[in-house]
Amino acid sequence: MQERMRISSVNIGAAEKIDHAGKSMTTGICKRPVAGAIRVTEQGLEGDSIVDQKHHGGDDQEIYAYSQDDYCWWKEAAGREFPAGLFGENLTIDGLPSNLFNGDRLLVCEVVLEATSARIPCGPLATRMEDPGFGLAFRQAARHGTYFRVLNSGTVQAGDSVTLVETAGGAVTVLDLFRFAYETSHDAERLQRFLAAPIAARVRSQVEAALAKI
Repeated sequence: MQERMRISSVNIGAAEKIDHAGKSMTTGICKRPVAGAIRVTEQGLEGDSIVDQKHHGGDDQEIYAYSQDDYCWWKEAAGREFPAGLFGENLTIDGLPSNLFNGDRLLVCEVVLEATSARIPCGPLATRMEDPGFGLAFRQAARHGTYFRVLNSGTVQAGDSVTLVETAGGAVTVLDLFRFAYETSHDAERLQRFLAAPIAARVRSQVEAALAKI
């Protein structure tokens, strides 16, 4: 057991059309803070919309969390405000480590979440930030946030305490998977280690494909 953290914001969003630099898209990335208790189910937060279901959501990526500490880093680096939910996260958590091990768990009252993968920057994120170069900045910063699968449902709200339970013998970090997304050459032993960890199904398919090419 590790020291407790705290949810600073719970964020949900509806399908919304966004435009920037001639690009227009309908997305669920526009998350905004909500008050009161919100139910967490095996499909994610109730009332939240996931438009791009090819790359987001699903059994292993129901919840996306971002660290309040990383928000502070972005604010200082960019010299502007970054309100909670701007990165499209469901939970903004004060004290959340940036580099969890896959399999690490967060306990929020009766809710149990398990880390499965990193967020890889996409077109909607750059459009949301109104900066076509933000994807590269996000990659270089390596402050990626973490996707979680829901192991036990319940309710969460801003102010709730969060406890991190580290996986025994954790061997694959979320940062490992973030870097894997950009690598052009791979080591078979390292990929096998990825497959032995409780990584998200989408990432597992990518790792298996990379391994098959070796």
